[in-house]
Amino acid sequence: MIIMLKISDIKKSFGKKRILNGISVCAEEGDCVGIFGVNGSGKSTFFNVLAGISSCDAGSFTFGDVSLFSDKSYRSDVLGYVTQSPPLIDELCAYDNLLLWYDRKSLKRELEYGVLKMLGIDAFLKVRVSKMSGGMKKRLAIGCAVAHKPKILLLDEPSAALDLVCKERIAQYLADFKNNGGIILIATHDVQDIPLCDKMYIFKDGYANEYDFDGNVQNLISSL
Repeated sequence: MIIMLKISDIKKSFGKKRILNGISVCAEEGDCVGIFGVNGSGKSTFFNVLAGISSCDAGSFTFGDVSLFSDKSYRSDVLGYVTQSPPLIDELCAYDNLLLWYDRKSLKRELEYGVLKMLGIDAFLKVRVSKMSGGMKKRLAIGCAVAHKPKILLLDEPSAALDLVCKERIAQYLADFKNNGGIILIATHDVQDIPLCDKMYIFKDGYANEYDFDGNVQNLISSL
């Protein structure tokens, strides 16, 4: 049985300013959902609501028959979130940051032939976060976010300002995550992320409109 992810009628205001007017998005196992929109269209607010960082005024968020708004423990188990600014500890090296999320046995395994190897994190384990490039930080943040093997992954601008090698590493991992039945919601401005997406939504005026990409990037830009 395919497990569905259903997000329905999410509303969120800050004071008198309504940011989300009723966002509805759905996906099933193995789907990547691309979320596009101009800066300020509510993409990060939407992700923060789903992750429980911010509350919403109305709406539902279910995975299978479980409400992820009600069952916060289950949400922590099934959801991984990579924010625009990775919450890493600058004074620690990559290895020590990973130890906050992995036990030593699983960390060794993942570095040798698992997700951390795929992301290339084994190449900069002793580098302090304060000395890392943006690409290193982003890969490390993904590695930390998937330590508990989530079924749903929220990615907020994962490829922003990354070089081609970093983008390829991340794309390889995300394709593998999808192939293993994971669900990805990715907020992005990067058209190179489009091939990964099974469906796309455009955030505009507080609503999410499903978009059928016809291969013409200019048409997509005109719709934002």
